[in-house]
Amino acid sequence: MSPMIKRRLFLAAPLLLANCGLSERPYAERRQWPLVARRPTRQRPRPGAPVLLVRGLRAGPGLDQRGLQSLQADGSIRSDFYEEWAAPPALAAEEALRQWLADSGLFSAVLAPGSRLEADQVLEGELTGLWTIPATSQAHCAIGATVVAQRGATTRVLLQQRFAAEAPMAGTSSREAVEAQSAAMAAVLAQIEAALR
Repeated sequence: MSPMIKRRLFLAAPLLLANCGLSERPYAERRQWPLVARRPTRQRPRPGAPVLLVRGLRAGPGLDQRGLQSLQADGSIRSDFYEEWAAPPALAAEEALRQWLADSGLFSAVLAPGSRLEADQVLEGELTGLWTIPATSQAHCAIGATVVAQRGATTRVLLQQRFAAEAPMAGTSSREAVEAQSAAMAAVLAQIEAALR
């Protein structure tokens, strides 16, 4: 092929690509969704209730990403690039857990790391699952939690358990996926509260 023909093909390439429809694809903007799970009612703490410190929830494998995730039929996890959580899911789950337990009435105060108050009990854990399962039209959430009581130099394990729940999806849209995952998380937080009660 002569250099002149090569040059003409090189100059015509952008026109050929434009005719393929690549330039006509609409711009897809990323959307961010809040992960919210609130306790339906707020209870007043009983007199003498302990003080709880909720340490940061670690993110399980793959859950450090903000993209909405779905469990595929072959067992792989698909992460959406254009639909994502507004905050890292483990961070949002930690805040939801802290607020849920503060509203439960089980504790006189629920603290975040860095507080100067002294805690009677400490909760730490890991977000090990948060995704949709399109094959069954469900959302899944799982949190592993450990609670210890501290008195001076003595530490006693009160709870060490994995909590998991599913919630139905009303449809296949991202909004419905977010709503179902939030509902699954609320069910897990209710289980943690019941175990602590």
